[in-house]
Amino acid sequence: MQSTIKERYSDEHLAEFKALIEDKIEKAEKQLKLYQEAFKNGSSNDTEDTAPTFKSFDDGSNTLSKEANSALAIRQGKFIRDLKNALIRIENKTYGICRVTGKLINKERLKLVPHATLSIEAKNNQG
Repeated sequence: MQSTIKERYSDEHLAEFKALIEDKIEKAEKQLKLYQEAFKNGSSNDTEDTAPTFKSFDDGSNTLSKEANSALAIRQGKFIRDLKNALIRIENKTYGICRVTGKLINKERLKLVPHATLSIEAKNNQG
């Protein structure tokens, strides 16, 4: 019976990545709260009292701002979810292994995109 030993990052490297990811999650959650607050308070910044002639313009920009905030909040939420999934991979000791090639993802790539699940090679082959 032949056992296949997958190459993986050392526990020390995983601990480094865990600290990096936890820091990113903390910052991302703070940013998400700002987006959510801005979305909730979006109508409190109306200028209709001071510039009634631009009321229709303001209404449009407020709507756009709310839509933009909503999109940013959704994107931020996905980013946080991806980072938390990366923490699970660290616990499982599968972090940093490309899900397509099975090879280690470059450490520099993981520092820039800590939730990456594809190596540059696999990402480029996606088209």
